[in-house]
Amino acid sequence: MSLGSNLFQIRKKAGLSQEVVAEKLGVSRQTISKWETDETVPDIYQSKRLAKLYNLSLDELIEFDIDVKEIEKIIKNTNDEKEAKINWTNAWSKKYPILATYQDKVNTSKYATEIKKMLNNLCVEYGYSKLDSMLVLKDILYHEWKGDK
Repeated sequence: MSLGSNLFQIRKKAGLSQEVVAEKLGVSRQTISKWETDETVPDIYQSKRLAKLYNLSLDELIEFDIDVKEIEKIIKNTNDEKEAKINWTNAWSKKYPILATYQDKVNTSKYATEIKKMLNNLCVEYGYSKLDSMLVLKDILYHEWKGDK
């Protein structure tokens, strides 16, 4: 996504008009329009002011991804009570149908036994809570699947 597209998406998400942003930055509405259409780019001073206006870091402003920001917001606002009401398997199976069907094919108790051992080892060796152990194990699994080192 281009910087101009990022600026447009951020401004819209903030519910601000080009006129309001221009006024807050002390530039013309046309300047904001030119930035958003990639005709020109803001200088570093104006970029810092834009980041501050939108409560973002300069890096976030440049690499803004509205989907990621929305996901981060949802995660931040999810508490244990809300999470307990969500059937994550059903929710994710809409995107990944295998999650709705594997239980009939896979010997889950075989894998569960090994996973329980790994979770217990993390608790004992590092003093992690059950939740922290699960999160660490999930993160390791994800990175192995992605091929990260």
